[in-house]
Amino acid sequence: MIAGKMPPRKRTSSGNASKTTDESEQPDVIVDFRFEQGLIYIALINISDVPAYGVRVKFNKVFRGLGGECEMATLGLFQRVLFLAPQKRIETLLDSSRAYFSRREPTLIKAQVTFRDQRRRIFQREITHDLRVYKDISYVVNSEPGSTATIALTPPPHDFASTPRPEDPTYGNPKRQSLLQFQLPR
Repeated sequence: MIAGKMPPRKRTSSGNASKTTDESEQPDVIVDFRFEQGLIYIALINISDVPAYGVRVKFNKVFRGLGGECEMATLGLFQRVLFLAPQKRIETLLDSSRAYFSRREPTLIKAQVTFRDQRRRIFQREITHDLRVYKDISYVVNSEPGSTATIALTPPPHDFASTPRPEDPTYGNPKRQSLLQFQLPR
């Protein structure tokens, strides 16, 4: 329970898993990847009904997102979240599946999540994700508003060098405070 794996769940006589009173008061935090319309997202999620404190994530491999410009482990989201509310999900865009797999980024990623409860007990969870499951997924690509959607295994190529950039000097800088200006290829 402390500084180790999550405790095993007790089973009722019918075989269904049920939480003990002590377990229901323990936070449970995971890292998850989500695929939607050719984009891969990564999220930190408190799947429990109690808050988690001092949440940190360590990955076994370096992997980059946002066109290869941002080392994901350096985001504050994975460095230290002081308070993660119950059932809270913090999610960010990793990259388009085409860009991520074209760069040959790691596909087998282990995340070690460490967090505390309100009594300062430390918990640790290791999660392994295999992103190859997203590599060959088909999805719909809309090229223009109002046009007919097409089905694609990969999105159409995009020349990022010719894309006009806003006047903001921090645009495209992975160290900037906000990713609100990130624009996806059309």
